[in-house]
Amino acid sequence: METQSTQTETHSHAVPTPVRLSDRAAAMVKETIERENLQGSGLRVAVVGGGCSGFQYSLDIEKDERAGDMVFEANGVKCFVDPMSSMYLLGVEIDYVEGQFGQSGFSFKNPNAKHTCGCGSSFSA
Repeated sequence: METQSTQTETHSHAVPTPVRLSDRAAAMVKETIERENLQGSGLRVAVVGGGCSGFQYSLDIEKDERAGDMVFEANGVKCFVDPMSSMYLLGVEIDYVEGQFGQSGFSFKNPNAKHTCGCGSSFSA
């Protein structure tokens, strides 16, 4: 009796992550997690109502994901994005910039924004 061997091929399809972190942004998040002794936590990236253009970005360090969150890794940082925010964040690049006079912070490049305000943290879609 002859036996046949069958192989099953599996293909993984990479799901595009909605948010990309620059090296500087990832380093700042990792440094904050370590400094605050929050190992295992991730970065929650969200869009909330407010700001001078209608929407603004929200960044928080959180221990656990919430029901329905998209969970992914961006430049070595675990990230959480809620379903509502994901449609506004697709393609967003987050950087950390150090400006003049000690002003520094996260900056956002959003290809979906129709208008951004001068402060860079508020946009309309």
